[in-house]
Amino acid sequence: MTNQIAIWLALLILGAIMLDYALFGTEHFLFLGKKLYDFLDWLAFWR
Repeated sequence: MTNQIAIWLALLILGAIMLDYALFGTEHFLFLGKKLYDFLDWLAFWR
């Protein structure tokens, strides 16, 4: 992955997080954080 692709991907993710915060508030962040933790735990099992 080139630096330019990484920067655009990071900006896209940050933009999506900011849009979610602006439209729905902070209720979803806790849920998404828990799901991300579960997903990373699942990935570590298959490693």
